[in-house]
Order: sequence, then structure tokens, then C-alpha cells
Amino acid sequence: MSEPVLLVERQRGVATVTLNRPEALNALSQELRSEIARAFRTLASDGETRVIILTGAGRAFCAGLDLKELGGEIETSSESSGDGVTDRDMLASIAAFEGPIIGAINGFAITGGFELALACDLLIASTNARFADTHARVGIMPGWGLSQKLSRLIGIHRAKELSLTGNYLSAEQAEMWGLVNRVVAPDELLDCCRALADDMLGCVPELLRGYKRVIDAGFAVGLGEGLEIERRASREHQRTVTPEQVSERRKNVQARGRTQESA
Repeated sequence: MSEPVLLVERQRGVATVTLNRPEALNALSQELRSEIARAFRTLASDGETRVIILTGAGRAFCAGLDLKELGGEIETSSESSGDGVTDRDMLASIAAFEGPIIGAINGFAITGGFELALACDLLIASTNARFADTHARVGIMPGWGLSQKLSRLIGIHRAKELSLTGNYLSAEQAEMWGLVNRVVAPDELLDCCRALADDMLGCVPELLRGYKRVIDAGFAVGLGEGLEIERRASREHQRTVTPEQVSERRKNVQARGRTQESA
């Protein structure tokens, strides 16, 4: 019996989703794209998962689309995976998950795999991580947001350098350019991501989702419109909060602060 192409592990509100085609550098076959779409839909509706960690098995996070499939070198199944889930649903299903998604970039994140990484809300990279955009070298125009997201994250000139050369970007340089939040040793990667996930679980659940939504909505527009999005969200939320809730939560924040100061 063959190994599943995607592994999902749930634990106390956190799901770790692992791309599991290590022999193919976790290339996004049609089957894997469909499984990712299905997994994120399931986690979004299970009522328990509040944070997702997305990573890869082996020495790659994801090498992008399976070029052997695209080139017709291997046979593919029909577009649908059999239950109505198609490969086009992958990015939409990831975007529909309302909680934070932490990308644990364990190795190569190339082209479509780079775009998959950018679909996460924050990135923690192993020292083994390497990023590359080879769309121009392969002769395929990006369609999952890389041409627009990357320049907004690291600046247009740096983005053009990466995308118009296809050169690799090291984990350390990615941190310097602000692409990843931090770089850790390979054996510390998942522990670091789980610690961040635990910190997120300590936030008020509806704020965890709502704050992410406001940040993303504002990032997609100009500053003036973004500020109005925040004001509108703030007014709507204030109607649902009682003074007693604010007081209790303030005490919890102060207690956590004292604990962190003494650590």
C-alpha cells in the first residue's frame, strides 16, 4: 500500500499538514493539490482547528508543480479527484481558512512551492531552506500570486532580481530581506512553529480570526482604505465586548507579561 501524499496531524487546536512526496521533492501533482484542498476545507469546518502548520517531508518544502505531469511524461487522472475537489481549489481552500497558517519551510521552496509558501501568514525557515522563482526559466506565467505578493513583501527591485534570474535565495538572505520571520536549525523548526501556534491559541479566538481578516483586507488596498477597514471592523467588534471581558482579559495579559519577563 502506497504512502498518502498528504499527512494531517491534529493536536489541541493545531493541525500540522505535511506534503508527503519526498522522493519527488513534494512536487504538486494533481493528486496532492486535490488533497491539500480537501484537507484545508476539512480543517476549516471541524470546529476545533485554530492554527495550521504547513510543511514538507524530506529535503524540500515543495518543488512546485509536477513538471513530469505537465509535460505528459506520466499519466494523470481526471481533473476531479473523485469527490468534486479539483486542483483549482487548492489556493482558494487555503485562503478560506480563517485562522493563522504558519509555513515551516524545511527545504527547497521553488516556483509553485514558493507561491504555496506565500499563501501562509508567516514563515519560519530552516537553515536548509532555499527559495527560487523559476517561472521565467520554465516558460510558465505565475498564476497563484507570486508576481504580486513578492514585490509587496521584499520590494519591487529585489522581487525582479529573483523572478527575472531564477536564482536561489538562502534562508539567511530571505530573513534579511523580510521574506521569512526567522531562521532556525532544522531540528528546531517544528518546535518553533508549535510554540508560535501555542502563543496564538492564547488569543481570543474570534479576534485571532478577525484580526487576520482585517490585516489581509488592508494589505490588498491603499492605506486610506485600509484604515477605514480597520475602523469599521473595530466599531462592529466593540458592540460585542463587555467591560467585564476586557477587565478579565487585561489581567490575563498582565500575568503573561510577568511570566515572560521572569523567563
